[in-house]
Amino acid sequence: MEIQKFEETRKQEETVTTPKPNIQGIRPTAAFIGASWAALGIGLISYCIGLWNASMELNEKGYYFAIILFGLFSAISAQKSVRDRAENIEVTDIYYGISWVMTLTSITLLIIGLRNADLGLSEKGFYGMSFALALFSSIAVQKNTRDIKVIDKQS
Repeated sequence: MEIQKFEETRKQEETVTTPKPNIQGIRPTAAFIGASWAALGIGLISYCIGLWNASMELNEKGYYFAIILFGLFSAISAQKSVRDRAENIEVTDIYYGISWVMTLTSITLLIIGLRNADLGLSEKGFYGMSFALALFSSIAVQKNTRDIKVIDKQS
């Protein structure tokens, strides 16, 4: 009799599911939103000021400028694809793959360009760090924008 009650209790406990936390309901704080935008501004503006003041040819400046634009767009696209899949929004495998490949390609092109550039090591580090800051913060800005839109739609 005791064993039977134990088995019934155990089966009931197994069938009870714990509710999933509503992560979509968590609104980003104003401080995080501001810090994300500030980091994006600092990274992108620093990178562009560095290019403006650099003693390189105009075509080389254009290359580095195109790479940061390419990197920002592809990183945001990759973040959106990952987020859509996490929310069970259909994203084709080809688009998902292309977003990741293009993000990695932009980083690789920057590394190759800096490796072959006639720049001092500190300048190369400056471009690499401002590029990384801009890429990371663009993902945070996009995430915040998406979170706010979802929360406002729920309200």
